[in-house]
Amino acid sequence: MYRFLIIVLCFCAVNLTSTRRIKYLPGFEGPLPFHLETGYVGVDVNEDVQLFYYFIHSESNPKEDPLLLWLTGGPGCSSISGLLLQIGPIEFAAVPYNGSLPTLIPRLFSWTKMANIIFLDIPIGTGFSYAKSTRSIHSTDIQYFDHAYEFMRKWFKSNPEFASNPFYVAGDSYSGIPVPVITQLISNGNEDGTKPHINLKGYILGNPMTFPEADNYKIRFANGMGLISDELYKSLFRSCRGEYRSGYVDQNNVECLQNLELYQECINGIQVEDVLEPYCAAIASPIELPNQKRSKEHRPLSANYCQFDPKDLVNYWVNDAGVREALNIRKGSIGDWIRCNYDTLNFTITVNDVRPYHLNLSNKDYRSLIYSGDHDMQVPHQSTQAWIKDLDYYVNDQWRSWKLQGQIAGYTESYSNRMTFATVKGAGHIATVYKPEECFVMFKRWIDDQPL
Repeated sequence: MYRFLIIVLCFCAVNLTSTRRIKYLPGFEGPLPFHLETGYVGVDVNEDVQLFYYFIHSESNPKEDPLLLWLTGGPGCSSISGLLLQIGPIEFAAVPYNGSLPTLIPRLFSWTKMANIIFLDIPIGTGFSYAKSTRSIHSTDIQYFDHAYEFMRKWFKSNPEFASNPFYVAGDSYSGIPVPVITQLISNGNEDGTKPHINLKGYILGNPMTFPEADNYKIRFANGMGLISDELYKSLFRSCRGEYRSGYVDQNNVECLQNLELYQECINGIQVEDVLEPYCAAIASPIELPNQKRSKEHRPLSANYCQFDPKDLVNYWVNDAGVREALNIRKGSIGDWIRCNYDTLNFTITVNDVRPYHLNLSNKDYRSLIYSGDHDMQVPHQSTQAWIKDLDYYVNDQWRSWKLQGQIAGYTESYSNRMTFATVKGAGHIATVYKPEECFVMFKRWIDDQPL
């Protein structure tokens, strides 16, 4: 188990947060039909790190409904991805970009219909979060964990009216690493009697990175989807001795290298985020080093099915001067806004396996929902099932389908450690992007403590 230094917090400061409610947003017609706040919370030494967040009240009963801290993956992807592209109450109209300000419309299947959600830009250099001095420009995942924990403690100090709401840490993709660690830090703080007490109930993860061996399952996934032959699949695991690790293949193992080359030829032109989708961009090779720079934002080709890309619309919208002013962004804090800051994020990853945290949190009886799109090759659902199996908990509700309007929406299994795993049929990476209604229903049933 990793041990982290938890920053000692001082709550004697007068202004722990800088917050403003926003009633209108450029691109959205009329006043917002929900409560939106944005603001900064200073963390680290002398509050040198300023973390930006969006907070949306539940549209049902904000005083009693659950509160989620939502962390988008990357690392380096702004939490506005969760707000505008996945589970927030507004989204972009599905029309190609014409040079004008993109249009926002209400999202029918927003998780804010039954939960309060804080969308946090983290680590430093993500979204609108920034450092006041060059000393803090570089950060590590250890600091990420501590900063998120400090953020929540200060946020609750400034928002005590939400202290009794059931609290969950949630996120997707790379956030599969920080979410269980941050949940552990909060749990430890509660046990130590640190104030304010956080009413922690569990955590939620979508398409989560969890352990390095996940790349092994890309080959298994490719075979199961008919992307590679059975013969190549068997030859890969025989020649590579079943110990394939992304970027760490023995260069003297000629047969293994030849098989990997054949594998790569087979999957070239496959959209690894969702193997059913058209290949509309140059994405990173699935064989890459753990700290290798990731690909840039998707850039649609000229084909009609690739013209509309909401991820591009986010960049156009947020970089509008009127939008920044409406969001209450501090002038001069950052330059051009990038949804996913892969190229310049100064961030070091040291933690690659969080299975011990899942085990520890399970032993403490916290609830958890883990879900995967079953057409995601970036983090295959087989890898998620593998680490869940490693926890070795008794199966309470055996593998079965879960349905929406009489149709199979995916498959699920629940365990004695209060963990629920679900696949979302036909969804990719991230499931909430591809199947919003199914994910909405899945979350609602789970948060209401009902079987999927």
